[in-house]
Amino acid sequence: MVEKHPICPQRVRKVPKQFSWIDQRLVRERHIDRLSHGASALYLFLVTVADAKGISYYSDRTIGKRLSMDAHILATVRGELVENRLIAYKHPLYQVLAVEDHRRHGSGGLDRRHPSEPMLIKQIFTQIAKGA
Repeated sequence: MVEKHPICPQRVRKVPKQFSWIDQRLVRERHIDRLSHGASALYLFLVTVADAKGISYYSDRTIGKRLSMDAHILATVRGELVENRLIAYKHPLYQVLAVEDHRRHGSGGLDRRHPSEPMLIKQIFTQIAKGA
């Protein structure tokens, strides 16, 4: 068994005064496995800049410049994060959402959506197709 100890003890990280965190369940429950590199980059940016409620006021233009993404790519990766229920977006605001507990919700998709949450058009058509 490997003994765990800091490699650089003088640089052990501490919780900063500003608020930011990444939930370990993103990896443990394999949420991150469903994301493209671009969506992962956007998620990292948003969790870094979001306030304690997960809200980010950064404009798409600024995010695109910081992440070297054009408007189309940004919209695509944002859609991935919305579809995977990791963020909510209502122009001009982003909200990083609490990571859902798979043990509580199972692996289903649309049935996990809270009625007040917006749906992507793709989700609406998928739901219609399932009902037909």
